[in-house]
Amino acid sequence: MKGVGKYIILLFLGSVVFATLFFYLGYRAFYEKNLVDQERIVFIPKGQGLIRTAWDLESQDLIRSKDIFKVGVILSGFERKLQAGEFSIPPRSSMFDIMNILGSGKVIQHRLTVIEGWTSWQIVDYLNGIENLTHEIRELPPEGSILPETYLYTKNTDRYELVRRMQNRQSELMKSLWEKRDSDLPFSSVDDAIILASIVEKETALEHERAHIASVFINRLRKNMRLQTDPTVIYGLDRRGFINRPIKKSDINADNPYNTYRIKGLPPTAIAHPGKASLEAVLHPLKSDDLYFVADGTGGHAFSSSLYEHMKNVKKWRKIEKDNKSF
Repeated sequence: MKGVGKYIILLFLGSVVFATLFFYLGYRAFYEKNLVDQERIVFIPKGQGLIRTAWDLESQDLIRSKDIFKVGVILSGFERKLQAGEFSIPPRSSMFDIMNILGSGKVIQHRLTVIEGWTSWQIVDYLNGIENLTHEIRELPPEGSILPETYLYTKNTDRYELVRRMQNRQSELMKSLWEKRDSDLPFSSVDDAIILASIVEKETALEHERAHIASVFINRLRKNMRLQTDPTVIYGLDRRGFINRPIKKSDINADNPYNTYRIKGLPPTAIAHPGKASLEAVLHPLKSDDLYFVADGTGGHAFSSSLYEHMKNVKKWRKIEKDNKSF
């Protein structure tokens, strides 16, 4: 019996020594830097558990042992803290470092920019072409409902979710801007402001001109004059917002609800998605008597309050066009 007891004691002591050695080696391995000398990008899908995550990390040589990683994560209380998303793993990261990175929630933020003046067709075409987004957009959002700016997103974001974010940004901005609008504007709805801002957006890319362009259209609305603006004609011809040819006389004479050479007032919808500057311009237009504008050859426009002045400016512009064609 004494021999058996001694054997049990030795077996117990051996087990303790082995367990201690195993724990020490595992502990050291958990905190030891890996041999990867470049940044690595790791993507953890939603719903993926610790076992699969450990296997993925080991297969990419980011950790030496999936088992040690699993035990270390569990003992550290991080099993339920690991998050889904795309993460940047710096060079020479230990399992402990990687565990903390995956539990931090600091996922990689990607960036996209919606350009001011893009139409719904152009925005959808752009978003559907971004490969790290999900769910192809098949229906165009209402024209003018999106705020053009730069947006951050994470990998595998739903495209429809992104559009909703863009529309919410537009709604929030318009609510703020509308409350501070000038009191004497010739329109009474947010939708009308967006429609007019979309026309201003398509007419000029110059920051300092927007309020002046807006004043011309607002003066025309006050006088019940037709807006007579080419971008609305183009949108009436093609909802993409562009055509691959010059506007013809027949286009200007055509009957469609967007042809502001034929209709009075605003077209039925926006013709693009205006940016903040154009929205502000129509809500706070320049005080002027101008009713006309035409390109001046410098990238800007020449403004006038009378048809006589306008025709002189048009004549100058035609000469510039003719001279440019001769080169």
